[in-house]
Amino acid sequence: MLDELLRVYVTMMDFATSPVALVILGLAGASLGAKAAETIPFTRRIIERRAAQRD
Repeated sequence: MLDELLRVYVTMMDFATSPVALVILGLAGASLGAKAAETIPFTRRIIERRAAQRD
């Protein structure tokens, strides 16, 4: 298991030296974060309350 974690760490360090890869990882993270915020019921209620206050 440690070997697999080390392999992932080394791969991520290679990504850290490439600006294009960092942008891609950032966009993927932002997309997943937005999906998670819509999926989790607690955050969905917060979003709905804010939308209702604007109207």
